[in-house]
Amino acid sequence: MRYGENPHQSAALYVPAGQPAHGLAAARQLQGKELSYNNLVDLDSAWALAQEFRAPAAIIVKHNNPCGAAEHATSLADAYRMALACDPVSAFGGVLAFNRVLDRETAEGIAKILTECIAAPGYDAAAREVLAGKKYWRLVEIDADRSDAGGASELELKRISGGILAQQPDRGALTAGELTTVTRRAPTREELVALEFGWKVAKHVKSNAIVFARAGQTLGIGAGQMSRVDSVKIAIMKAQSSLVGSVVASDAFFPFPDGVEEAARAGATAVIQPGGSVRDADVIAAADRLGLAMVFTGMRHFRH
Repeated sequence: MRYGENPHQSAALYVPAGQPAHGLAAARQLQGKELSYNNLVDLDSAWALAQEFRAPAAIIVKHNNPCGAAEHATSLADAYRMALACDPVSAFGGVLAFNRVLDRETAEGIAKILTECIAAPGYDAAAREVLAGKKYWRLVEIDADRSDAGGASELELKRISGGILAQQPDRGALTAGELTTVTRRAPTREELVALEFGWKVAKHVKSNAIVFARAGQTLGIGAGQMSRVDSVKIAIMKAQSSLVGSVVASDAFFPFPDGVEEAARAGATAVIQPGGSVRDADVIAAADRLGLAMVFTGMRHFRH
């Protein structure tokens, strides 16, 4: 590549020996400037989140964190509009991923704001025509049938000084039946749908991760803060629409009631979190006092 994260760093892309390339490493670039190190890191994050959803889904990533995510029952274009509404300021110059072939209507929406890269399982002719005028925008086509070929046995690697850390990828997923209601009030059916959506997104946000959501749409995302309550406050600050009636997903437990209290003040009505804090009882008591429904997953999604 031209360089790594910064111009003074060199970089290259390697694939494991002895097996066919798959996923982003095997993607076809259809248009645009050369892909950079940062482009590939962000594309990988966006594509991984897009694959969490079965309905048409749109993901917007900036600096390796989602700043908007949405799914829609039938329309990819509507999913993109919903994702963009979460944080349109941060979406400027972002990286997009879709889990459906890109169509004209979606492409026309995308063309209204500067975009670095787009990943999708395909682009129809009309979408290609719309985006052809954005000659520097990078369009990447990933074979969805082969996007995870060999991935089940693939380890995630991270360099540290003097060594390499290896771990299994985080493939943890939950069904509604595996959630434990810990408050006096159980979530409504609508809240439960929103909680499951928010939980999928929180898995892909850098810890400490907080996601305010409604069914099928992120409303505010707080990422990468050193304290969980600050992630809550940032998610509230970033929200572009009312959070009244929203739900909150947290990638790890709330160590104190303050995060839940801030979420309730903003209008949230339900919370999904792993549980496991020595102060769980205090957090649950605060949720009960505030009328929140809270479910525990028993599963954490730290992302460093």
